[in-house]
Amino acid sequence: MPIRRLPPETVNRIAAGEVVERPASAVKELVENALDAGALRVEVQADGGGLTRILVADDGQGLAADELPLAVERHATSKLSPDDAGDYDLLHISTLGFRGEALPSIGSVARLSITSRAKATPERGQADAYAILVEGGAVGAVSPAAFPDPHGARVEIRDLFYATPARLKFMKSERAEAMAIAEELKRQAMAHEATAFSLDLDGRRTLRLPAEAAGPDGRLARLSAIMGREFADNAVALDHEREGVRLSGFAGLPTYNRGNAAHQYLFVNGRPVRDRLLQGALRAAYADFLARDRHPLAALYVELDTAYVDVNVHPAKAEVRFRDPGLVRGLIIGGLRHALAGAGHRASTTVSSAALGGFRPGGYQHPPSAAGYSAWRQGGWSPSGLAAAVQSIPGLTEVSARAEPQWEAPAYGGGVAEPSYAAPVFDPVDYPLGAARAQVHETYIVAQTRDGVVIVDQHAAHERLVYERMKDEMAEGGVIRQALLLPEVVELDPAEADRVIAKAEDLAALGLMLEPFGPGAVLVRETPALLGETDVQGLVRDIADDLAENGQALALKERLADVCSTMACHGSVRAGRRLSAPEMNALLRQMEATPHSGQCNHGRPTYVELKLADIERLFGRR
Repeated sequence: MPIRRLPPETVNRIAAGEVVERPASAVKELVENALDAGALRVEVQADGGGLTRILVADDGQGLAADELPLAVERHATSKLSPDDAGDYDLLHISTLGFRGEALPSIGSVARLSITSRAKATPERGQADAYAILVEGGAVGAVSPAAFPDPHGARVEIRDLFYATPARLKFMKSERAEAMAIAEELKRQAMAHEATAFSLDLDGRRTLRLPAEAAGPDGRLARLSAIMGREFADNAVALDHEREGVRLSGFAGLPTYNRGNAAHQYLFVNGRPVRDRLLQGALRAAYADFLARDRHPLAALYVELDTAYVDVNVHPAKAEVRFRDPGLVRGLIIGGLRHALAGAGHRASTTVSSAALGGFRPGGYQHPPSAAGYSAWRQGGWSPSGLAAAVQSIPGLTEVSARAEPQWEAPAYGGGVAEPSYAAPVFDPVDYPLGAARAQVHETYIVAQTRDGVVIVDQHAAHERLVYERMKDEMAEGGVIRQALLLPEVVELDPAEADRVIAKAEDLAALGLMLEPFGPGAVLVRETPALLGETDVQGLVRDIADDLAENGQALALKERLADVCSTMACHGSVRAGRRLSAPEMNALLRQMEATPHSGQCNHGRPTYVELKLADIERLFGRR
């Protein structure tokens, strides 16, 4: 078959198949044109899922009469300028659009109408409004038209894909297409908080987003309007820069999560993009806090030199390619982990009205000595009980992670140091998590604070404590091991046994020493000392299941973190175990000194706090 040149109308329809896949794609292209024109207000209307009618109106620069025919001509654009040699630089794209394909592609498969008035200039003053019509690729003449605004453009699309009826068979339902349009407009609105957006679907008001102040505060307000009002109260801010790449945005607390990854957004130089890099980086950053079936909420903004990112990868410009993807991924993971660490003990407000992060430094006084604990016996405490707890649970003598003033006795002359006043009596209810008062159903610890009640899940809380201590020991040179009196044989499937043996060296770093014991079995000789007496059979089988499920999907370090989490779960205080008062209070004190104790390793909350004012409202006292 000989080579033939395709006619222009066929070329335009092929381009339409790449650029305008569905009504949401047309909305995306038109909104990007409006933003590139400097619009501060963008209005979108869609009927019949966008297949019947789409209208995008803006208050941007607008188009003059002589520019309208060029606007619907293929590969004609105002967003690229030649240099002195007449070359066009495609390596430094600073606008959202640049191909010059959107309008001619839409016009080749639909009825396209553009009405515009150019912004007034000192040379020509107020310009008149003009319109042009394109039907199935046939371009009409430019004619005067009515236009309500001082400047801007109104682009209307009717009967999308009427010129290619076969494409209509592949469209989804009108409702699905309308939801795709709404989702696309939300992404654009999150990327440009200083622009007002509105959306009407089939005559119903669907979205109204007023313009926000440019900057982090305005961006957070815009994100909250789209992702939910609770997002602002449950998000941590990011602002990091490395080797010319800047990362900003907001990420949700681990306890504020979802069952899917629909609320994870990435923006590169103001462009909404979909990239697997984001999902992998989020999964790695939240590996210590979330179960695999839970997903964090995040909106991350990456800014870098346009020479280091290629936006000319796909006709729809929905994908980008970084010159150094490892740098960007490392920046996202590091930035997220730093922000989560800075959040301290915060837990989401959807779980509790107040979390440890809400306690202000200096709000209570750390007890100077055990002698001042006169009120502790109210909760079952005594100095001897405190000493026993300190010996039984490590870390209790450490200073809390909060900033706490220390009491010091003043020095007097004559070599005798005597306080000028009695040591203050400290009440444990002034601790962030208060004083333990009871254990309910052998599972939940009820503690009293100065202004409320705290309910702690003992298993979830201790799981986080064990996990954090295990991580610290790993960082210091390996987990301390204890030898089993009698080595234990664990029967596995041969494939499972091979997978576990293949990770024997890595598991040894976690304190689990095992070796092959014939086909389909492993011999466990040592376990982590932190776990004490543990179910070795269940532990090894859970590790085998984890390795089989994840394979090589996670990096080794992330995989070991998951195994460490499984070990901590097996070694923590189980629900159903009765705790003494010193044990309960010791657990509370250790939670206050441990990072991320507001959630367990699976993203579930470890405690819920009820303020006294809320309880009084329940009983009509307020």
